[in-house]
Amino acid sequence: MKPKIFIDGEHGTTGLQIRTRLSGRHDLDMLSIPEAERRNDALREEMLKAADVAILCLPDDAAKQAVAMLEGTNSTRIIDTSTAHRIHPDWAYGFAELDDDQAEKIATARLVANPGCYPTGAIGVIRPLVKAGILPADYPVSVNAISGYTGGGKQMIAQMENTDAPDHIAAPHFLYGLTLAHKHVPEMMQHGLLDGRPIFSPSVGRFAQGMIVQVPLHTANLNGAPGVGDVHAALAAHYAGQDVVDVVPLETSAKLARIDPTELNDTNRMKLFVFGNDAAGQVNLVAVLDNLGKGASGAAVQNMDLMLSKRAA
Repeated sequence: MKPKIFIDGEHGTTGLQIRTRLSGRHDLDMLSIPEAERRNDALREEMLKAADVAILCLPDDAAKQAVAMLEGTNSTRIIDTSTAHRIHPDWAYGFAELDDDQAEKIATARLVANPGCYPTGAIGVIRPLVKAGILPADYPVSVNAISGYTGGGKQMIAQMENTDAPDHIAAPHFLYGLTLAHKHVPEMMQHGLLDGRPIFSPSVGRFAQGMIVQVPLHTANLNGAPGVGDVHAALAAHYAGQDVVDVVPLETSAKLARIDPTELNDTNRMKLFVFGNDAAGQVNLVAVLDNLGKGASGAAVQNMDLMLSKRAA
């Protein structure tokens, strides 16, 4: 029997992307409710309980409501794409390349919290260096990032694309999260193995999809004052043996004149670059990913497939 999949919130940006990614799959039985019934809680609960895997593409409060609907039953496994459960100890963190055993943790979990798009890039470069003993856990980390405007969901898409909208955004690029209290910061801390709050400066550009995340470091303040090659080697060792996260060779990075945030659009991959200057004692770690791919919908599908691989367990 085919596994039953229900996307709760399938008509939102992330849900639509997941639905598109699964549209050619003949190994799944997709459960669905009409858009007009999306607030019909009784129908939602029925679909949630009928599913083998429910993917929640909802705001935090609605995601918590969906989880509450499933209390007392262990039959439905859940992937939550909201921020509601990303640091909850009972939820597996859905970044399969996080550690060597993370894919197995996701595969055997009932509850999986999908990572955020910005944190995927930031944690992707930070955590391996902390684990390798290069980056002190109390280092004053800064994370600077730009995302395509689809990361803001349907409301921001309309603000950016509809010039007649009363709240139309005409700027080619803008910063936000100016109070330094962005909801992704606790996620970056916990899964980045950081003791202190990073300064996180997110921004949005006038392009639909794609993302660049940067973490600059002073090597003199790292353990052992490593060179650029040492930092690169630590990242390469961490991600060896898998094909989702690509640590770009130093010689390739040295030839680049610019980085395109849209390079990996419509994929579930992430590229990590190490740029640096040993004489200046500086390194800039750069992650490129699709904010709707490895940063959201692509990761959710990857996690679903891992969970279904252990369906009989």
